[in-house]
Amino acid sequence: MAPALVDYTTAEKELYEFDDLKIGVKSLVDAGVTHIPRFFIHPPECRANNSSTPQNNGADGIEIPVIDLEGFNKNDDRRVKMVSAIRDACATWGFFQIVNHGVPLAIMEDMMESIRRFHEQPQEAKMEWYSRDFSRKVNYYSSGDIKGRAKPVPAEWRDTLSCRAADDQWDFDALPELCRHEMKEYMKNIIDLQEKISELMSEALGLSKDHLSSAGYLKSIKLSGHYYPACPEPDLTIGTIKHSDPSLLTLVLQDKSKGLQVLHNDQWVDAPSVDGALVANIGDFMQFLSNDRFKSVKHRVLATPLGKPRISAVSFFLPCSKVRLKPCGPIKELLSDISPPVYRITSYEEFMNHYRVVGQIGGGALPHFKL
Repeated sequence: MAPALVDYTTAEKELYEFDDLKIGVKSLVDAGVTHIPRFFIHPPECRANNSSTPQNNGADGIEIPVIDLEGFNKNDDRRVKMVSAIRDACATWGFFQIVNHGVPLAIMEDMMESIRRFHEQPQEAKMEWYSRDFSRKVNYYSSGDIKGRAKPVPAEWRDTLSCRAADDQWDFDALPELCRHEMKEYMKNIIDLQEKISELMSEALGLSKDHLSSAGYLKSIKLSGHYYPACPEPDLTIGTIKHSDPSLLTLVLQDKSKGLQVLHNDQWVDAPSVDGALVANIGDFMQFLSNDRFKSVKHRVLATPLGKPRISAVSFFLPCSKVRLKPCGPIKELLSDISPPVYRITSYEEFMNHYRVVGQIGGGALPHFKL
């Protein structure tokens, strides 16, 4: 039985001690723990069984939109309908799934298997990758950026393998050999898909199809391979807390496990696994650039109950390096007398510095930049 109250001052110290071991959440499961450490226990109002926020599994017809990209290269009604569907989804949901996107199913399956293989190898083999120095090309760590956010605890029941490159110039030899080939093939396809989505989103905003790409806004990708070990007390913790992403767009490849949810009209809605689909969600910086035409949305991942772990590959679409320090505001073509700028001039770097403090604990980063 978990304590009614958690002393988070002591729990924070214990979390840092746990992090210094470099063993990850999975090691606790492998050790056979039946009660989770207190630094993983979340307040009742933040848990999955919180009755103040209704749940909806689609029974009332509330389902995340699914958009078919078949016919992307055709200048016909399919393309028009595709752009319209993306515009509606980005404006009303901030979340949608895409099918027929061009990434082969076999490559997606291999990618998921490679993430599982990395996280399920002996702990000693993973420890060399464990680091919170996020200037590195590859990091393995547990429970997010606990040293960058305002409140390190409570922690999240999740381990992550994170990989990044400057402007999609990937040094694939720097990736762990155990999953190098699969990640290389997957990222080559995601970079191609990035161009497609950049075109469609530009058109959905009423801009030229190359606008977002030529401006350098969708020109870099960070990849995170998340592993959510089965949890002995899933009702006390959470896999990923309620948050919005700082990116322009996020693409999620998920396995058949349940757990990903989006907050839509004050209800938590499941993002079910659709065969061959990628889940897409708008990030905060896209809402910023679009002057609130596209909506970033809160989402979360529940802790996985005993059984199989949950695995996902998350691709964050980001500005290129030369744009990150450049002052910018909402896209000027979207502004008018009746649609004045909502946000002040800033840079992506400044935006991210603020997000790291408040966004990773569920706070909103956008209000800080509003005029």
